[in-house]
Amino acid sequence: MTINRLIKLTLVFTLAVILMGAYTRLSDAGLGCPDWPGCYGQLTVPTEVNDITKAQQQFPERQLEQDKAWLEMIHRYIAATLGVMVLAILIMSLRQPQAPKKLPIFISLLIIFQAALGMWTVTMKLMPIIVMLHLLGGFSLFSLLLLLYLRNKPLRIPGGDSYARQLAPLAAISLVVLIIQIILGGWTSSNYAALACTSLPICEGNWVDNLQWAKAFSPFQGDHPSYEFGVLDYAARMTIHVSHRLWAIVTAVVLLLLAFKLILSQSTTMRKSGYLLTLLVIVQVALGISNVVMHLPLGIAVSHNGGAALLLLTVVFINYAIVRKA
Repeated sequence: MTINRLIKLTLVFTLAVILMGAYTRLSDAGLGCPDWPGCYGQLTVPTEVNDITKAQQQFPERQLEQDKAWLEMIHRYIAATLGVMVLAILIMSLRQPQAPKKLPIFISLLIIFQAALGMWTVTMKLMPIIVMLHLLGGFSLFSLLLLLYLRNKPLRIPGGDSYARQLAPLAAISLVVLIIQIILGGWTSSNYAALACTSLPICEGNWVDNLQWAKAFSPFQGDHPSYEFGVLDYAARMTIHVSHRLWAIVTAVVLLLLAFKLILSQSTTMRKSGYLLTLLVIVQVALGISNVVMHLPLGIAVSHNGGAALLLLTVVFINYAIVRKA
């Protein structure tokens, strides 16, 4: 297998880990296994009567729910497979003289940090700042793998599209705006604030007078036995949700502006990227609205996470394509 084929497969696995992580989190299965890396002291979920009894004796504070435990362990199995694939990419990169070296090393360090964040997510009982960093680590890994793929298969814009290159500042701003929106989405999810507002377009009631910015965005929320299901009051969660919604409007406007300008480009690559970006923004907005109207159905909520990952990948590609020398 060539290194680029392995990177493409690893990209697919990374998306699977992101989606499975979202499914696990949204299914309230983040503490399905109260220890790490095993589950109730085993490498698999306890299923035998004796094993279940022993597990409950070791962790009397948690009731073993096998469906949630299996979700968590499947997520860990896929993540472990991803780690092995990243290691294989590193080895292949170091062996091939022309392959980039620094980027695969950084990606390998990142996935080690991701594993640590996965452990802390459990040991710190779903502390929101750790959960959010774990989510961002997955998105960062996804983006860096794409960059590594592009570095191994150099992209050239046919004819050296000078018009597209003038869009570099807007593309960079779009990336920053999107990253902020992803951070807000992660903070909303990790604080169980997705249903803090259930009406459109912003929130029900006199929400303006109930905003609590400092409390809503404090990374430390006190010492609690567990952060499962959130520890913030309604006003703080509502503030988080409103922030995510308002910034979503800014994000959609900026990304659609970039997409429109890309569609006017003479480069086929840029035009296709513009059309794809437009489609992804429309789908992502529709998924966000559906989450509110339908009260966060699991399939749509997971798709919203996947849509954010694909949007980020598209904007990263656009930035790379614009600044790459022809």
